[in-house]
Amino acid sequence: MMSRPPLLLIPGLLCDGRLWQHQLAALADAADMTVGDHSTHDNLYEIAATLLTKAPPRFAVAGLSMGGYIAFELLRQAPERITHLALINTAARPDSPEKRQRRLDFMALATRGRFRGVSHALLPLLIHRDRLDDRELAGTVSAMARDSGVEAYLRESRAIVDRPDSVPMLSGIACPTVVIGGLQDQLTPPECQQEIADGIPGAELILLDRCGHLAPLEHPQAVNAALRKLLTR
Repeated sequence: MMSRPPLLLIPGLLCDGRLWQHQLAALADAADMTVGDHSTHDNLYEIAATLLTKAPPRFAVAGLSMGGYIAFELLRQAPERITHLALINTAARPDSPEKRQRRLDFMALATRGRFRGVSHALLPLLIHRDRLDDRELAGTVSAMARDSGVEAYLRESRAIVDRPDSVPMLSGIACPTVVIGGLQDQLTPPECQQEIADGIPGAELILLDRCGHLAPLEHPQAVNAALRKLLTR
């Protein structure tokens, strides 16, 4: 019996293992999955270095949003250890000045004790508008934000607000790669995914309709199928 390939699942900002609940259930036969904790440091280098110390010698990576930024950092530090790559609802470029300022404003709001306001304000940006009345989905997203807490939110935000530009490294990524995005993603719109897929040799691009920023929760079957296919490449 062949052993299952190790797959590191890295959540996005204000997310935890619940982001990947459908993948953890559906892909148990295809991969030995672990969820990476990105809330312990306030810079991408240390987050990635810590994940590398706990990871197998070689492993696949799936990262959503902030998880994608961490995946790029893993590739900077140890490209030879990454066997397969899934970049989901993420971007290679750093924040625009406007987006950076919005992130700083949210951080200031949280620092002043308005953390609940931050998580509530983010919900319409995270999931497709047709799903805002989906109590289970919205409840999961809100619970992850609430349980993450303000200190973790600020650490995670500091880690990504001045992240490096990953566009120059795209052409050097040699492992099998799938790029997944939502056509209605307001935070990392389709052109972000297109740029990544165009830059990585041989990358597959999947853009999902009626999908916002959280494809693993919004379109779990499509993400499951893409990850299963990726791991066989």
